[in-house]
Amino acid sequence: AKEGRISTYFRKYHAPAILSKPGKAVVLLVFSALFGYGIYGAINLPVEDSERNFIPSGSYINDYIDLADEYFPSSGVSLSINFENGQDIYDKRVELANLSERLTGLSTAAPYIAEPNSESSYQNAMTGLHDFLASSGSAAVGGVTLGDDNWPTSYEDFVLTMKNYTSFTGPGRVYGRDFSYSEDRSSIRLYKVDLEYVRLTKENRGEVIADAARQIDAMDETRAMVESWDDLPSAFVFCEQYLSIEGFKVIQQELYQNVGLAIACVAVIVLITVGNFMAALLITINVALCIVEILGFMFAAGIVIDSVSVINIVLAVGLSVDYSAHIGHSFLVKGGSNKDIRATEALADIGASVLNGAMSTFLAVAVLLGSSSYVFRTLSIQFVLTVVLGSMHGIVLLPVLLSLVGPAPFASAEAPRTEVVDDLELSEDKMENEE
Repeated sequence: AKEGRISTYFRKYHAPAILSKPGKAVVLLVFSALFGYGIYGAINLPVEDSERNFIPSGSYINDYIDLADEYFPSSGVSLSINFENGQDIYDKRVELANLSERLTGLSTAAPYIAEPNSESSYQNAMTGLHDFLASSGSAAVGGVTLGDDNWPTSYEDFVLTMKNYTSFTGPGRVYGRDFSYSEDRSSIRLYKVDLEYVRLTKENRGEVIADAARQIDAMDETRAMVESWDDLPSAFVFCEQYLSIEGFKVIQQELYQNVGLAIACVAVIVLITVGNFMAALLITINVALCIVEILGFMFAAGIVIDSVSVINIVLAVGLSVDYSAHIGHSFLVKGGSNKDIRATEALADIGASVLNGAMSTFLAVAVLLGSSSYVFRTLSIQFVLTVVLGSMHGIVLLPVLLSLVGPAPFASAEAPRTEVVDDLELSEDKMENEE
């Protein structure tokens, strides 16, 4: 059968270029540089809160957020410290009323809690009740007897006073949702103090984004601070953002762990299907190098580690293995002792299919590059990187590696074509004469 144009290109131009001695040196040098940049990018690839990226670029919400960043830079995420056990709360009423003293001066470093100097950044019902009782007495909130410290003299009176103070018509109704009572409302189960973090953002490539690293520090230090309060009732911290921040904390580890496991699975499956340890090892190394380089170019493209990019990079492991596995298997079924000739035959035999597969995948995702959706735009960039780098590794780097350290052919491998041998020998003789 007549050989196609792409196969002819691989046989007459591509293979001789990369499998010559200068060609091999250039290929190894170029891919070493790519791998080096991949390591650099992978190390510096940040974990960031990409929540804003999901908002379409033309949405009015972006304008609102930009104005909030400009005019309200101190407004941060709300959190609450929740104290348990009503009797303990009453016993430690003085310390809880003065809780602001423990929370002052925490805004410039972790835990980055805003100064408790306004109602928006600090809301403590114990402070409010004590100030009210000290100035107005208990007549308006139940009329219980107060001690010398201006607090109710018993736990039961304290509960009654607090219920009246925080009732819908009470002077402390703003604190009405800060308490949880028992079913018969005779005791306090929990009370919370509302706080606020400072605005934890940073500028990245001209855009204001949430600073994930400082958010993680804020969460961890806040929890550690509350746990260290041995002289106060047992407490825990709640913040709606913690669910996302917990993800930031583990997602980078999960990324490298999942990619590593995926590559390990690739190694096992390739070894089973190809049936040769050295070929499976070279294919697996090729895939691993490709993934590292994709991470590096993700850094260059401004893609951060988030739920979208992590899923796509794990998918990239499965996509990139195809380009190398076909070349490696074809090399094993080409007979002869000359590895350069076998690599050439493998490229001429399967290179066209690999290249066509890469082009079809590229065209399928290239149309998404201009999408306004963050998900589709990120997917398309990562898949384009996967196709380009994966095919380059499959039809450029792997043939060179196979020509240098490739395994012997299968016993049933087909004999090399004599005209290929003659062409390569003539080409080598010509290069030696020119030298």
